[in-house]
Amino acid sequence: MADTLADRRSPLRPAVDLVRGTLIGAVEVVPGVSGGTVALIVGVYATLIEAASHVVRGTLALTDVFRRNGLARAASHFRAVRWAVVVPVLLGMVLAVVLGAKLLAPLVQDFPTETRAVFGGMIAASLLIPIRMLGRDWTWRLAIVALGAAVAAFFLTGLPSGTLEDPPLAVVALAASVAVCALVLPGLSGAFLLLVFGLYETTLVALNERNVPYILAFAIGAVVGLSLFVNILRMLLTRFHATMLAIMTGLMLGSLRALWPWQDAAGSTTAPTGDILSPVLLAAAGAAVVLAVVATQLTLDRRARRSA
Repeated sequence: MADTLADRRSPLRPAVDLVRGTLIGAVEVVPGVSGGTVALIVGVYATLIEAASHVVRGTLALTDVFRRNGLARAASHFRAVRWAVVVPVLLGMVLAVVLGAKLLAPLVQDFPTETRAVFGGMIAASLLIPIRMLGRDWTWRLAIVALGAAVAAFFLTGLPSGTLEDPPLAVVALAASVAVCALVLPGLSGAFLLLVFGLYETTLVALNERNVPYILAFAIGAVVGLSLFVNILRMLLTRFHATMLAIMTGLMLGSLRALWPWQDAAGSTTAPTGDILSPVLLAAAGAAVVLAVVATQLTLDRRARRSA
């Protein structure tokens, strides 16, 4: 899960990382598409998880500043963060979320079949990433684990959803703390979980209207949820690397249900109707984009190994 492309020293690297963050943030406003999956695709997933873990532990060390060299431990954690990568990625994510709430969300509403087809093709092709990471380490046990995760994601994405017009801020914070966990776990969509909680449209409206109390409650919940979850995830990725990759593969596979192009107003899948060729071609185009990114990553990896 090494971020080999980001390791390459280049004056263009900040711009590349900004684009990476933009892609991650853009899909976070689309229900059914996981920002964690896109982070995996563009090669910064491990870097972001590692950085978040160090920031959380460094912040906790600051609370113990008067004992056991808390300040020194905090400084050590903060220095371990690859800020040159993390800062432009986060900046791109913020910009994309703000712009996506205005541009991408209406596009999804006006052309739901077409946009689901594009993103479905992208996620289907991105399954190659965790599958390739495991490579020859795949076993029957891991295949069963992946299948279980796929079934869980399939049923989760089939849950009915509604809309809460004026939710209590405590509910907003709680929903954000759960949704942000999906951000760091490929295959689960934070936007989709908000849709299940009935807060997706409400959150977009609050963001567009600059509803400060709502946004602050959401941000606090997200920070708390990330703080509680990211170190657990990092530990699992370290100790149970193969199992976690199998789970990610299953979650990504099962979440494709949410991106089936043909759905009714309630979000239930239906048989293909109307213009079938266009969604199929759009899905193929989305898959082609991901395959091109993966091919580029492989080419750069090989060049880096040859020059090492």
